[in-house]
Amino acid sequence: MPTQSPKLSPAAETLGVLGLPAPVKELAARSWDAIVVGAGHNGLACAAYLARAGKQVLVLEARERIGGACTLEEPFPGYKVSPCAYVAGILHPLIIDELQMWARGFEWTAANGMFVPFDDGTSIHLWDDEERCEAEIKELAPGDLAGWRAMHELLLRATDALRPPDERDLWVGRAPSREQVEERLKGDQEAINFIFEWSMMEYLERYLSDERLQLAYAGQGIIGANASPFDKGTASIYFYHFCGRMGEFLGQWGFVKGGMGMVSFILADIARDYGAVIASGLPVGRIIPGEGVELSGGERVNAPVVVSNADPRVTLRLLAGAADSGWQAQVEAMPITGCTVKVNVALSELPNFTARPGLLEPHHYAVVDTPLSKAEWQSCFETALAGQLPERVWTEIYFQTVHDQTVAPAGKHTMSIFSQYVPHTFAQGDWNTHREKVGQVVLNSIGRYCSNLPQAILDYEVLGPPDIERKVGLTGGHIFQGEITPDYMWDKRLAHRTPMPGVFLCGACTHPGGGVVGLNGRNAAMEILKG
Repeated sequence: MPTQSPKLSPAAETLGVLGLPAPVKELAARSWDAIVVGAGHNGLACAAYLARAGKQVLVLEARERIGGACTLEEPFPGYKVSPCAYVAGILHPLIIDELQMWARGFEWTAANGMFVPFDDGTSIHLWDDEERCEAEIKELAPGDLAGWRAMHELLLRATDALRPPDERDLWVGRAPSREQVEERLKGDQEAINFIFEWSMMEYLERYLSDERLQLAYAGQGIIGANASPFDKGTASIYFYHFCGRMGEFLGQWGFVKGGMGMVSFILADIARDYGAVIASGLPVGRIIPGEGVELSGGERVNAPVVVSNADPRVTLRLLAGAADSGWQAQVEAMPITGCTVKVNVALSELPNFTARPGLLEPHHYAVVDTPLSKAEWQSCFETALAGQLPERVWTEIYFQTVHDQTVAPAGKHTMSIFSQYVPHTFAQGDWNTHREKVGQVVLNSIGRYCSNLPQAILDYEVLGPPDIERKVGLTGGHIFQGEITPDYMWDKRLAHRTPMPGVFLCGACTHPGGGVVGLNGRNAAMEILKG
């Protein structure tokens, strides 16, 4: 594939609305080696690798817009926002390098660590740079410096053992068993407990004594999970999200220029340059193992291989009775009820945090978390589980426009808020009756730390689990296509190769897990190419 100078992605020119590349009858008449169902970023990565290997690949997307949860829309005029995915940190370097994403205009800027204001008026900026981070800890909680160093060293140790930056990375290829993971950890009991056993609070309380510092990190153990930070295994979620190697420092998160949808759009461009054909607005009605698919309109499209980027419940439905019973049982046993709400906000100016006043400060370049107390963490989780809206929620906030002004009108800003916990189903009423109240609870949970909210808010949209399901097709509104606690990770995740002939999976339900990783698609493609 010829290398092109960076320019606007062709897929981005239409915000991923690609349409039909040819009449349906013409697509159905062609001979395909593989059909990919769903044009999320993993499906597009899979298609790119298969096409690069010389396979004739057709990607079918039910929605008009490609990208799934990692796409771009304009919820407010002039503001380009990804409805779900909001930041990149675990996109695998293999995908970026092997598919030459940099040459296609992919740009990534690291965030400045994580900033957390506290209820007592203090705050901490946990820089990715260890020296600057330690200076902040000395200021807030000097007695915890040694414990923080031990906690951080454990993360480094576990990552170096399980995810070295070479072909030994256990995220690459087939999922290892717990025994194989433990073998890599060579009897390091702390690391074994970190990966498989500890709750997030157990992990934090082991190393830190200042409750503010514990609470600063607590949310990193429940991201996307329908679990409390007191639940066994949640420390592993922190490991999962902070073992990425995209930046100068381990576990850095950052911003994709143009918005997260650019990941999917660039992968679509690459796949098409290798010869893959992508059709959007063309839903699949049925997967026929070993034969291909039947479109919702009744047309048959033949291929010996079908790769589903859809979540496992959707894939099971599309198999229409053709699923292996054991596989079906595994799919049905995986919890897939979402508990997160995404709030996308247009701002006239950035939030002015009272703990560190100013409208463009170093912490605005960071991830911002607003915390809960330990009691609130547990009560918030239990309240949402009972179908009621908590009075306060944990939030994680990103300001894309601080790093990238291309996604909003001049002088204006975007604020992406990821928050937990909210009910998937309300005990009384539904999301239509509760959506506005949910939005106010989320915004108030942030506004308590700011002097200019809600005044700076121009507009916002609230996406609860049913909205996410409706918008991007994720069953239950679960952003990871199923839980990512240890009981559902490594070889407990669904295998890329299913028991059904010619049927493969490449979505977040497979190894290594959820988020914008891309490796799920590569792993599936490599499995298919083995024959």
